Amino acid sequence: MLEGKAVVGETDMLQTMQKDALHLASKALDIFEASESTDIARFIKKDFDKAYGPGWQCVVGTDFGSFVTHCHGCFIHFCIGSLAILLFRGVVNQTDEAQFFLNMGSVNA
Repeated sequence: MLEGKAVVGETDMLQTMQKDALHLASKALDIFEASESTDIARFIKKDFDKAYGPGWQCVVGTDFGSFVTHCHGCFIHFCIGSLAILLFRGVVNQTDEAQFFLNMGSVNA
């Protein structure tokens, strides 16, 4: 419904992923009220996790700032009316993540 009214601010995604993001946002706005930003974010994030693998983060709102680290090719910020949507896949170093959990285990022991 609102897909054609989306204005992309910044992105490094491939066109197909951008279209998916805009389509999902439009679909979410058909299901949820614009004021239900957490539900919209959850809807978009879960679908991107299924389609493109885990680690996606989604922020939806009318007034927020951000400064994030993301995987190359996995970032888009766009607006639909006054609603802004930030979707990105976070960078996770699996070696560092494994070491973190090992350290947490020894701290809690």
